[in-house]
Amino acid sequence: MTATGLTTIGFIGSGNIGGQLARLAVAHGYSVVLSNSRGPETLTDLVAELGPQAIAGTPEEAAAAGDLVVVTVPLKAYEQVPVAPLEGKVVVDTNNYYFERDGRIPVLDAGEATVSGLLQAHLPGSNVVKAFNNIMAADLTTTGSATGTPDRRALPIAGDDATAKQLVATLLDEFGFDAVDAGTLDESWRFERDRPAYVIRMTATEIPAKLAEAVR
Repeated sequence: MTATGLTTIGFIGSGNIGGQLARLAVAHGYSVVLSNSRGPETLTDLVAELGPQAIAGTPEEAAAAGDLVVVTVPLKAYEQVPVAPLEGKVVVDTNNYYFERDGRIPVLDAGEATVSGLLQAHLPGSNVVKAFNNIMAADLTTTGSATGTPDRRALPIAGDDATAKQLVATLLDEFGFDAVDAGTLDESWRFERDRPAYVIRMTATEIPAKLAEAVR
């Protein structure tokens, strides 16, 4: 039995972050359904590496199969995330805004919205939790440690649903990280790209101060 009680995690996007999270998921007993925008056949090598607990499918299939679903696509593609199969599910959003890649998004430039708030608006029937966006992909499988380890690395999470956040916090703990509740999705800008809490190693006691340092 996994710590969360879930059995399958779906991945919409299977690049650097998605692939690393899939490795962690399989290592902790989950089945994974991987997808990307280029088709299941492009994921053959990753599926072979992960073994029998992994299969590849379309984004719709990954969304339908996952008890929890990770969205880890370029932000410019967020409106392509399937809506109906994610109804009622917890969706973990790892996305960041890179205008160099995504093009300019005026509401983000103006500080009128957050990256994860955009995804939540696209998925009104889902519970979006922002997590895993402020850690380098390689660090996901190398810097985690057991619960209670001194100076354990911590990651902030944000979301509008307390139950969904607790589930994601449990998953983080299972994967080797303390989770620190940074508030609602409206507050998730505090650990977006280039903020003080972005891609630096922090403990649970250090994160609140870094979040508080953020300015828009």
